Amino acid sequence: MAVYWIGDIQGCDAPLGRLLDKVAFSPSRDHLVVLGDLVNRGPDSVGVLRRLMTLQGSVQCLLGNHDLHALAVAYGHSRPKRLDTLDGLLQAPDRSALIGWLRQQHLALWSHGVLSVHAGVLPDWTLTQTLSLADEVQGVLRGPDLPDFLAQMYGNQPAAWHDDLQGMDRWRVVVNALTRLRFCAADGTMEFATKDSAAQAPEGFMPWFDVPGRRTADITVAFGHWSTLGRQERNDVWALDTGCVWGGCLSAMRQDENGQREWVEVACEQAQVPG
Repeated sequence: MAVYWIGDIQGCDAPLGRLLDKVAFSPSRDHLVVLGDLVNRGPDSVGVLRRLMTLQGSVQCLLGNHDLHALAVAYGHSRPKRLDTLDGLLQAPDRSALIGWLRQQHLALWSHGVLSVHAGVLPDWTLTQTLSLADEVQGVLRGPDLPDFLAQMYGNQPAAWHDDLQGMDRWRVVVNALTRLRFCAADGTMEFATKDSAAQAPEGFMPWFDVPGRRTADITVAFGHWSTLGRQERNDVWALDTGCVWGGCLSAMRQDENGQREWVEVACEQAQVPG
């Protein structure tokens, strides 16, 4: 039995198939955690979703910013962007089932001793608080108020977490941290304009995982989202977005039943211009 954490797929179904073949993934024996951005920018978002859906209980998936964008477009609360490749999903004969499955996925997971998120965790959040806040927003995504939520989801404010936040302000901070975060200040203020590598942090900001006193520093956090960061393997963080959709690799961390870990990757042929 092995567990695999896989970085951003972004509609690249062929590399996903090659990666699962390379590790001889067995749904009856192994488990898969996909770190969000399942769809968009790559050539076959529908193929990715259908493949993951067939794996049923052997896979757990996170929602990334591209997945939430796909939901917003599907519900008419956002327009497609220039580099989007969502037409296949929006026009699929099983669109309703695909969208319905997508909205049931997670914003954070704790499994096999690892906290999994798409983007990041605010420095003041504990493991318990992160999971609780994720569960709170997941309830909205899965419930009847989803259209209203999607209509108000976008925006960079509030830029920091406060325990007294309520309603949409509260949920927007949670979504932004878990699906968009790269850099933040020591006080947890988030910055969203910069998409460069960790070495290009804007003044007064740093990668979220390097904030002193981060309350999840004593556990391993697996995340994707940040292709310009490059491969990161530390005791406290795994960065698994290695730019598949940009012509890089699709990467996974394998952990066997004895806790031994191994990095696995396959080359990707897809090559878009980041945007």
